[in-house]
Amino acid sequence: MTTLPLDVGDLLGVLYDPRNDPFHGLADGTTMGHVHLRVAEVPATVAFYCDALGFGLMAAFGAQAAFMSAGGYHHHLGANTWESRGHGQPPPGQATLEQATIVLPEAADVERLAHEAQQVGAEPERRDDGVFVRDPSGNPVLLTAEPAA
Repeated sequence: MTTLPLDVGDLLGVLYDPRNDPFHGLADGTTMGHVHLRVAEVPATVAFYCDALGFGLMAAFGAQAAFMSAGGYHHHLGANTWESRGHGQPPPGQATLEQATIVLPEAADVERLAHEAQQVGAEPERRDDGVFVRDPSGNPVLLTAEPAA
């Protein structure tokens, strides 16, 4: 895995006034290729996403970071403690993850993983769009199924 630097100047250059332009969310249909999470500790995070939700551990950097995937891709999910070791979710008013969504092939998969998440201490909450759980660091995750064709 390589890491390329973010061109912040170019990113901010697409906004009229980056300090004042409102953010209304990502465009409909946007698909995020992977998500990186701030976590309190890596071992509990790996246990949740790998043991309960079925991701594969692709790489780990001791207790600092882990990279997990579905289907053997280099990573769909990264988790690190670089700014969050031993901490829960940030206080209100700070930028934070609103929700990560894991889309599964079938509704039965959602129920199976909700049960597995409950076995490792999560408290599944059933919603119209799936099952909402929080990982051990409090990151919000929605388990949902592909729409029926």
